[in-house]
Amino acid sequence: MELVTPGIGLLFWQTVTFLIVLFLLGKFAWKPIMSALNERETSIENALSAAEKAKLEMQALKADNEKLLAEARMERDKILKEASEAANSIVETSKQKANEEGARMIAQAREAIENEKRAAITEVKNMAASLSLEIAEQILKRELSDKTAQQTLAQDYIREVTLN
Repeated sequence: MELVTPGIGLLFWQTVTFLIVLFLLGKFAWKPIMSALNERETSIENALSAAEKAKLEMQALKADNEKLLAEARMERDKILKEASEAANSIVETSKQKANEEGARMIAQAREAIENEKRAAITEVKNMAASLSLEIAEQILKRELSDKTAQQTLAQDYIREVTLN
C-alpha cells in the first residue's frame, strides 16, 4: 500500500479555505458563541449563588423556627405550671373553706347540744321541783288531816323558831 501525497496546490487551497472559514467563524460566529458561553457561565454562577443564598436563608429560617418552637415549648410549660399552681391553689382554698365550714358546723352542733342539754336539765329540775311540791302537798294534807298532828306540828315549829 502506498500513501498518496497531496499536491502543493491542494495544500494551498485547503489552507486558504481553512483561513477563510476561520476568519468567517471569528467574525460572525465566534463572538456569539463566546457570549452565549459567557452568559451560560454567568447564569450558572448566579444560579449557584442564588442556591447558596437560599440555603443560608433556609438555615436561618430553620434556626428561627427552632427558636420559636423552643419559645413555644417554654411558654407551654409556663402555662401548664401556672395552671397546675392555680388548680392546686383552688383545691387548697376549697379544702380550707371545707375545713372552716366543717369546724363551724361542729361548733354549731356542739352549741345546739349544749343548749338542748341545759333545756333538758332545766326541765328535769322543774319536774323534780313540781314532783317535790306535789309530794310535799300530799304529805302535808295527810299530816294535817287530823287535829293532833296539826297541833304537834305547830308546837314543833314554835320550838324551832324560839331556839333560833
